[in-house]
Amino acid sequence: MKLNFDINHFMVDYWQRKPLLIRQGITDFIDPLSVEELAGLAMEEELQSRLVTVRDNHWQVQFGPFEQFDELEQPASSLLVQATNHWHDSCAKLAELFHFLPNWRFDDLMISFATSKGGVGPHIDQYGVFIIQGQGQRHWQVGERQNLREFANEAGLKQCDPFEPAIDEELSSGDVLYIPPGCPHNGVSLDNSLSYSIGFRAPDQKELFSAFADHLLDQSQPFTRYNDPELVAGHAWGEITRHQQQKLLGLMQNLLNDNRQMRDFFGRFFSQTRRDIDILPLQEDERFTTEALIKHLEQGAILHRVEGLKVIYLQGLSELFIDGEAYPFDGDFTGYQHLANQNQLNFNLLNKALGDHGFVTQLTQWVNRGFWYWL
Repeated sequence: MKLNFDINHFMVDYWQRKPLLIRQGITDFIDPLSVEELAGLAMEEELQSRLVTVRDNHWQVQFGPFEQFDELEQPASSLLVQATNHWHDSCAKLAELFHFLPNWRFDDLMISFATSKGGVGPHIDQYGVFIIQGQGQRHWQVGERQNLREFANEAGLKQCDPFEPAIDEELSSGDVLYIPPGCPHNGVSLDNSLSYSIGFRAPDQKELFSAFADHLLDQSQPFTRYNDPELVAGHAWGEITRHQQQKLLGLMQNLLNDNRQMRDFFGRFFSQTRRDIDILPLQEDERFTTEALIKHLEQGAILHRVEGLKVIYLQGLSELFIDGEAYPFDGDFTGYQHLANQNQLNFNLLNKALGDHGFVTQLTQWVNRGFWYWL
């Protein structure tokens, strides 16, 4: 399978701008898993799942984990399972088709199985999504950004008022629908169908400041406190003067202008995984030495990053961030870039970096912690 559209044209004309339907956007599409496999994932505690049903415009939502497959095949229902790319190799490979977009923006691959007339109703999301149609067919309506009333229905499901669609089409296997943030949309299954949602999130100011506040609370270092030795008596008792307002604002802005502080926050925040991942540290008798790791690679073994684990770096900063933790490094940057930019690592790719003792030592520690595993 591969993408069947001009990525550069898409980025210039559509990304974050307007919705787009791409017929056969993925050539030779094959569903990465069966309905039965998806139902099995919905029975696992580690994955978030929900079942949405509608009867005579009355909605109901049940949350997993579920116990029986039969309860997932109700009429006019939609089973949604989050982060399937964390737990299913073929789903992870499907998500890799969209690596032309940065990893720090990628959220997860959600899969939906819906029976005839199943869906979640018209709604608006604040993240961009590529919806790939698998088996079966769905009828999709997507509107341009517009002012619509949003509300939580009787089941607590977030929905919006009816809208004028810019796209009003039936999707078949391999079709790709791109929906930018803020565009209303509604999908209704025409038969038993599977769809795959590749989601890309972006934080708003509130989320960023809230996370930054948490980041500061985790630090033990002292921070600059407001002081006013120039204060004189006689000001109105209940007033904060303009000068004092500017001093308070400057105190906060100085922290936001601290490049070291902000870069550390960006790296930790955007490398955090929002949902469970399958990290299994090696037992003591299974752990590798640096020599054994190099030998294993020389013999053709391949290291694969645990699915869903985020590894990122900031341009101009000699630190690698993995799942919210910072790892400073010295020496050649190329090896660390490979760790962040590639899911699979082999000897040819890492050959130069393996001559750097610091790099090999750090990689060995990460392998022993279960961040990468051997194929």
